[in-house]
Amino acid sequence: MSTTSKASQRIAALLDDNSFVEIGGLVTARSTDFNMKPNDTPSDGCITGYGVINGNLVYVYSQDASVMNGSVGEMHAKKIANLYDLAMKTGAPVIGLIDSAGLRLQEATDALNAFGSIYMKQTLASGVIPQITAILGTCGGGLALFPTLTDFTFMEEKSAKLFVNAPNALDGNTTAKCDCASASFQAKESGIVDVAADEATILAKIRELIGFLPSNNAEGSDMAECTDDLNRVAPELANCVGDTSIALSILADDNDFFEVKAGYARDMVTGFMRLDGVTVGALANRSEICDETGKVAEKMDAVLSPEGCEKAAGFVAFCDAFDIPVLSLTNVKGYQATVCAEKQIAKAAAKLTYAFASATVPKVNVILGKALGTAGIVMNSKAIGADITIAWPDAEIGTMDGKLAAKIMYEGQGADVINEKAAEYDAQKLSVGSAARRGYVDQIVEAADTRKYVIGAFEMLFSKSEDRPAKKHGTV
Repeated sequence: MSTTSKASQRIAALLDDNSFVEIGGLVTARSTDFNMKPNDTPSDGCITGYGVINGNLVYVYSQDASVMNGSVGEMHAKKIANLYDLAMKTGAPVIGLIDSAGLRLQEATDALNAFGSIYMKQTLASGVIPQITAILGTCGGGLALFPTLTDFTFMEEKSAKLFVNAPNALDGNTTAKCDCASASFQAKESGIVDVAADEATILAKIRELIGFLPSNNAEGSDMAECTDDLNRVAPELANCVGDTSIALSILADDNDFFEVKAGYARDMVTGFMRLDGVTVGALANRSEICDETGKVAEKMDAVLSPEGCEKAAGFVAFCDAFDIPVLSLTNVKGYQATVCAEKQIAKAAAKLTYAFASATVPKVNVILGKALGTAGIVMNSKAIGADITIAWPDAEIGTMDGKLAAKIMYEGQGADVINEKAAEYDAQKLSVGSAARRGYVDQIVEAADTRKYVIGAFEMLFSKSEDRPAKKHGTV
């Protein structure tokens, strides 16, 4: 392997020192159409091999833009496909570092078939081994399916491009009007990109993420030694009902929470943490975003949005596929009520419901604030399979706000009656005690003690085994 190419330097920066072993270094292109000479394509524009990250085996391919612009042809694709075969045999993650002009036009149908062969390998590997993509240059056209067929996507924030159709090729659009190939757009608007940062940070973040993930779907949730206090009391948690990203950081071992898709659907937080050394997938509703000083910088309604539902559903599906327990923090009063949201919300909420209901991993739900209406049911309720539901003492659980319920039930009976019945409804039908008496809440705990109860619940559920009806797959 050339040690001077940017492709090889990226591999060296990603992996543990001196751990990379190249495979297929002598492969060159076979096609000689349009005066393309095989001798001019070292490694056919793609360096492939294996190494370790913190001692864990990983397979890596890194496209070399200095060789035919990193374009994908027959032999280029065969190297990546071979890498996937090895990864599937040994049960280890695949990491792709993308920097390519896309389809190699000189190879025509051979190159098209090459794309399809990689799509097939990625599809077979989905849910079996973790797949991670980093877009460090151009990733356009059919190549844009590479990151979207994988589990996590990282993207260089300034010069990298991700698109199916280039911005200037879209009707009525120009790059100046909307640069839909940029990392910012793909992280905030499309939700494809999990982390957008500079190249060095991306490679460091991939190393960090690998530390949370199992190597394959048979290994189970990753475990590490816990140096944090299992019974740590956190009185500051009570102030985090709004910004639950902070709440998850407080709950996590050593306050280490790895958030994914942070820029997209910010009303829903998703990411990984450890509890007593065990990796847990965590998601939470969010109604506030705090700045670095802890002050509220942005407020949102405590509702489920279509984007938030789909983001959470995909995350739960990944956790279930890799046997990673799921923790949810619930504070939701309904669904987003806009014309745009109405086009998608029913289907998106159904996807989230299906994801929770079909997941057989340990599932714990903590109700921090409100869990109202069917939105509360969708957020990992006992009705759709949560194993343990914990609630804070002032949580509200029920159909709707008492005043609204009273207005419906006692229409036209005056403000005094409405207010009296609203208070009555809140006490009888919305209180956490009422839900607990019906068995919908298992434990009522003080906010400060949440960590030890959540850890206890997951320890109890460690050996959980649950079956679902035999079927090929669902259709939601």
